[in-house]
Amino acid sequence: MREALMRDRTLSWAAALRDMKADRATRPAIREERLRTAAGLRGAAPTALSAWRGASGRRYVVVVHDLDQPDLVADQAAVTLAVHRDAEGRATAVAVRACNAGDPGYLGWLAACAQLGAIELHAHRLAEDQADRAAIAADLGGPAQTITAGAPQ
Repeated sequence: MREALMRDRTLSWAAALRDMKADRATRPAIREERLRTAAGLRGAAPTALSAWRGASGRRYVVVVHDLDQPDLVADQAAVTLAVHRDAEGRATAVAVRACNAGDPGYLGWLAACAQLGAIELHAHRLAEDQADRAAIAADLGGPAQTITAGAPQ
């Protein structure tokens, strides 16, 4: 009897598509997607990598740093995300900043992010120039989430 029920069961494609769209709608557009890394590859210490999906759907690979790292952009430009993690380990971008090398407002921005609950810094260094970094920062956070010169906008 059970086999007869399974054989006669039909799949409603409309319902399946609706459920998939609902699942996509519940995920935040801008989100972290954890990466698996080759821990200790050839005896080297593992690099903490992650990726962020922007509002456009583009994926940006980042290196994860503790918030107390020295100035990450002193010598090299980057798009930096100040990140908070909840008890379950889910990441939320507190703020995003497109930084040139030696960005004079970076440390003030970092202090403001710490007060907003950031505990990690994620650095994306693959942008070609300032225009690309600004576009990536907008894709990952937009103006509403960006903090400049140590003060919320």
